[in-house]
Amino acid sequence: MFDVSLEDIKLIKEKYVVSTNPLKISLFPPKEKRKYIILCMIVHLFEDNKKYTEKEINEILKVIYIDYVTIRRYLVEYQFLARLDDGSAYWLIEDKNKYLDYLMN
Repeated sequence: MFDVSLEDIKLIKEKYVVSTNPLKISLFPPKEKRKYIILCMIVHLFEDNKKYTEKEINEILKVIYIDYVTIRRYLVEYQFLARLDDGSAYWLIEDKNKYLDYLMN
């Protein structure tokens, strides 16, 4: 989707990540590439082959950032998560490890 370098990841971690365990960010970046990198970090918090309720998604995302609704929306928009039309179930679209798996190193 984006050409992401290790320098890009380092910049995002320095500028936006407050904590990695648990993951917390200070701001959800306005630039698309930066959003993508943050979302790649977040998607690793979800399990493969598991269905989540909206409430479960919210509980995971609330820890990360105050505007968890925006993050949830972007996880769907960027096709990290799929959801039923009524929002009653969410799941990973593909193996989360393909999303910049070196990112967390």
